[in-house]
Amino acid sequence: MAISVTVAAGVAVAVTAAVLFRDGGRADGAGGSASPAPASGSPSASVTSGAPGTVKSTVKGWKVVVNPAHGTAFDVPPDWEVLGPQIFSGFSDDKDPDKPVIGHTAPAFFKKKWCSLDANGDGYVNDIALASTGTKGADGAKTTDEVAEKTATAWAYSAFASPDKEVVRWDKPVAYTTKAGVKGSYVKARTEGAKKDHKCAGDGWAIAFGFKNSKGDFVAWDFYGRSGVQGAVRDDLVMRILSTVRLSGDPVPDPLRKEASPSSP
Repeated sequence: MAISVTVAAGVAVAVTAAVLFRDGGRADGAGGSASPAPASGSPSASVTSGAPGTVKSTVKGWKVVVNPAHGTAFDVPPDWEVLGPQIFSGFSDDKDPDKPVIGHTAPAFFKKKWCSLDANGDGYVNDIALASTGTKGADGAKTTDEVAEKTATAWAYSAFASPDKEVVRWDKPVAYTTKAGVKGSYVKARTEGAKKDHKCAGDGWAIAFGFKNSKGDFVAWDFYGRSGVQGAVRDDLVMRILSTVRLSGDPVPDPLRKEASPSSP
């Protein structure tokens, strides 16, 4: 049974068999119009088959992140913490803490306890990560451009800007092919001038890569993290992680069914 954990004004904290949402708070370019140039997973893209724990990383010394629900895999550096496919991590609606706005399963975190905060003064301390990455579904999408733009802007808004939509900026979609031959589009989004109303708050950025899995379903790999702080994850490292995205067998039913289909801010 999934357990809903509410996290105030901070990045969602994942727990076994469930995950958490921030409660009406945040974790912690100009909106370009997307040109409709749909791309899909390449039939010749290499597929790594296997369950979590059996798939090997493609970068020596890195950890592999497998998401059976979407049939995907990618690698992260060894100092990242990788959680299981049964973990959902995301952010809730400002008015309804039990309703996810954006989230992904099988998340990986960088410095999961980067900042700690008792936002409500109730004695419950939230550990806020410096960055996170994962994969999610994109039901109802028509193109990989749409998947990338909606997912990237939703993460940037929910993690760093909420409820101020005006500070979110994003770039136009860029066609991209991973090293394994998976074709799609990515979009980078960021906040400029997010409120710093607590010690963990501030500007951040996100990137999402939209593509199709082996069943032809739209999915997204995504990353979000704080920017302008010591130790922030560099763009070139994030792009290297993105380059490892690959298909990993046919997707299996998602036991959580929690992932939200985002709308642009």
